[in-house]
Amino acid sequence: MPDSRVPRLRRFLVCEPRHFAVQYAINPWMHPDTRVDVDLAQEQWQALIDAYRTHGHTVDSVEPVPGLPDMVFAANSAVVVGGRVFGSLFHAPERRPESGHYDLWFKKAGYEVHRPGSVSEGEGDLVPTGRYVLAGTGFRTTREAHREAQEFFGVPVISLTLVDPYFYHLDTALFVLDDGDDTHGGNIVYYPEAFSPGSRAVLERLYPDAVLATREDAMAWGLNSLSDGRHVFIAPQAEALASRLADHGYVPVPVDLSEFHKAGGGIKCCTQEIRS
Repeated sequence: MPDSRVPRLRRFLVCEPRHFAVQYAINPWMHPDTRVDVDLAQEQWQALIDAYRTHGHTVDSVEPVPGLPDMVFAANSAVVVGGRVFGSLFHAPERRPESGHYDLWFKKAGYEVHRPGSVSEGEGDLVPTGRYVLAGTGFRTTREAHREAQEFFGVPVISLTLVDPYFYHLDTALFVLDDGDDTHGGNIVYYPEAFSPGSRAVLERLYPDAVLATREDAMAWGLNSLSDGRHVFIAPQAEALASRLADHGYVPVPVDLSEFHKAGGGIKCCTQEIRS
């Protein structure tokens, strides 16, 4: 029953899409001739922020910078575990300047920031689960960055290989439903075919009760969702997945970020979690 699910209040860092556009192509979703409705993008983004706050979550914002249209995708800027910030080094030269602006925000907020020596795209590919950090590679973040993150956090980092270019970041193919701890492994949702056979086997062993998604769910941005343990902020286009989550006792909260899908992003991409 839904009442058995207990939300955990979160703190998020976001960036207003004031300068959002599709000006280059660095993933299969992006086409530079695509027109973006900036006003609609602003309305959709604000609806996401309002949904977070309505459900009790804290939202902080970093100032957007002209000329950095993807800065709205705050998740890629870093991963924060135990109040420690592992920053980003983007694969695409177009996005590399974003890192410094996010680093500055964290430093002003009193955090020390570790800048990785290898390509690492924050929570796009490094997904903390409480017990582990699940780490994607194959298109962006490198295995060297996985090792660097493990040394930095002192938390086991489990490397997973992504094989479908449409799901180029781990957070397009998997999200955490419930955080794990030393006694409970938590649970996830994932699209199996986004992963290599060995990586699928690892996920099956770690999460035997995981909710499995279809390609239709994934293409509808259903895997770029965010759960607080009870409420799942999810793309309304992913109706079938939302229904399955409701059957498992979660409460879907549909938020339409369709303008951001044009750049290969969604709810989670726009949301960096600050874990104290």
